[in-house]
Amino acid sequence: MKTLKDFNFKNKKVLVRCDFNVPLNEKGEIVDDFRIKESLPTINYLIKKQAKIILMSHLGENETLERVRECLEKYLNQPVKLIREKVEKIKKEELEKGDRKEIILLENLRINKGEKENNPDFSKKLALLGDIYINDAFSVCHRKHASIVGVPEILPAGAGFLLEKEVKILSKVLKNPWRPLVVIIGGVKIESKLKTIENLFKNCDHLLIGGKIAESILIVKGICIGRPWPSSEIVEKIEKLDLTSTKLHLPIDSLVSLDELGEFYVRQAGPAKIRKDELLLDIGPETIQIFSKIIKEAKMIIWAGPLGHFEVPKFERGTKEIGEQIVKNHKAFKIAGGGDTLSALSKFNLRDKFDHVSTGGGAMLEFLSGETLPGLKALEWK
Repeated sequence: MKTLKDFNFKNKKVLVRCDFNVPLNEKGEIVDDFRIKESLPTINYLIKKQAKIILMSHLGENETLERVRECLEKYLNQPVKLIREKVEKIKKEELEKGDRKEIILLENLRINKGEKENNPDFSKKLALLGDIYINDAFSVCHRKHASIVGVPEILPAGAGFLLEKEVKILSKVLKNPWRPLVVIIGGVKIESKLKTIENLFKNCDHLLIGGKIAESILIVKGICIGRPWPSSEIVEKIEKLDLTSTKLHLPIDSLVSLDELGEFYVRQAGPAKIRKDELLLDIGPETIQIFSKIIKEAKMIIWAGPLGHFEVPKFERGTKEIGEQIVKNHKAFKIAGGGDTLSALSKFNLRDKFDHVSTGGGAMLEFLSGETLPGLKALEWK
């Protein structure tokens, strides 16, 4: 895989795939610009090497990148021009107008139908805008989208500093982890994490599971009764998990409520112990104690996904205390990743205390489970 230092960028138009998919509030303002700041080393290097820089990213499905443009201008201290047209309507001459130092930002890639479809014609139109392609968006390398896998088949391609850093650190974890290796998985996206759980289960010493993912497992295993079942595909994978394994740790108690605004109380997790009308909103105190003891002995910790509904203060304890226990373990190499995990780390002022905070959640977990990410495979194609 080629990197930035393998190219001569002087006076070249460089298409840089970044991940500016940052969280926004109700007013459309950026809540956390971590991913933008992580892209700056690559952009600043290209500025120094006198490249004509064309940045591209997605942001949700239809959000404009105007706020991202403003944020980039602030950090780079130079003009950033947002081109709002769809890629097929952009003329190369428009990119060559004005000061060579002016940075171009393409509008949200997902306004183009061909992006998510990895349409070859769209990839060609996108590739026509540049001379060299750089992927600095590790967090979307598990997607087979045109800007990730289509363009590098057409243009000379390489990895930016952020992508290179992610691969380098996570490869060490994959090939030679420090032990005991503890993996903590939470959040709500069980579809994207089950295969990873299955693969990481083989390699880790302890697997701690919380959030909605734990609830789905408890439902299928007959511990939470009377709740809607996951899809048949998910059920099939969950049934393969060995609950008797000493490596697998599910919540033994939970904070539950009849609604997110009402009173909450602790329920033991056992067959028929949790009523079907009760919401599981956080791991309970006994689970926190058990998880904390395991974390204390770890030499390497990987965390992806909050363990409860941490956005609401009364359901933040599980995620907050587990995060604090992780950073108290000074002998362990600590990695965290995923959008909701980043939000939790930010809320509890823990981000700077991790050895590596990945910009990716799904991409990080797929990589660590031994999967070949399409975006990385596309770079090796050259």
